[in-house]
Amino acid sequence: MATEYGGAYGDRPLRRAAPSYGGQPPSRARRGSQRWFAAVAALVLGVAGLAVALTGVTFQLLPRQFSAEQQRQITDWEVGKRWRTMSAGAIFPASLQYAAPQELSDIPKLQLTAGRIGIASQASCAAATDPAAVGAVLARHGCEAVLRATYVDGTDNYVITVGVAAMPGSAQVNAAKRELAGVGGDGAGVRTVPVAGSLAAAFTDSRRQLSASLAAGPYLIFYTIGYTDDRPRQLVTADTYTDAEMTAAGAGVAHAVASQVDRSVPAPQCPGTPGC
Repeated sequence: MATEYGGAYGDRPLRRAAPSYGGQPPSRARRGSQRWFAAVAALVLGVAGLAVALTGVTFQLLPRQFSAEQQRQITDWEVGKRWRTMSAGAIFPASLQYAAPQELSDIPKLQLTAGRIGIASQASCAAATDPAAVGAVLARHGCEAVLRATYVDGTDNYVITVGVAAMPGSAQVNAAKRELAGVGGDGAGVRTVPVAGSLAAAFTDSRRQLSASLAAGPYLIFYTIGYTDDRPRQLVTADTYTDAEMTAAGAGVAHAVASQVDRSVPAPQCPGTPGC
């Protein structure tokens, strides 16, 4: 019997009509889109990873930049070796020049001279300074040793002992200097180095007239000054002329020695290699 679908009853089973749209089924289209997006995402991530890797390599190849604190530490380490590596004669030259006090000289920039008459053996910080007033402070801040030498000024009136205290770094020097503020004006500080048979033969601790210190990188430079004769300690600050003359001689010798051990070094630089 014929049916309304065309065909006889009992022929092949009825089939659903074919879809009216063309192309792939929806599920296949979605899977294709997902694969495309995954490929694009993988490409983007790969490019990003390559960029990060190249950035890291670039930073490795660039010269390393040291912070101000790192530069100070490296410089301290370089300069701080000198008290061990330089000869005693290089640290304490045979002759030093210093400026005359301006208020006592009519000649602008007049240079005076002090001559070295003796160098002491290396000593501990406690043995080379007044132990209670100065030595204890130096010990708290890591003082390693003190080098000393004695000079006589060009007029043969004054004798100066200068001491170089080797410290771990400039930070410790500044801390010790703050503690020592107010100490030394009455003669306390570095201990004298008398030299037998010379103008400094009678220069003992009890004859120190003025004492002071100054910072020079990882070093504290001390000086003490007195007369070449046997005059005991007295209040020289009451005499403006003598005070200015002694201060110029003592500080001048100390600064000249400081310039030997605290010469500037090139700014720290790194070649930029991964192991730098």
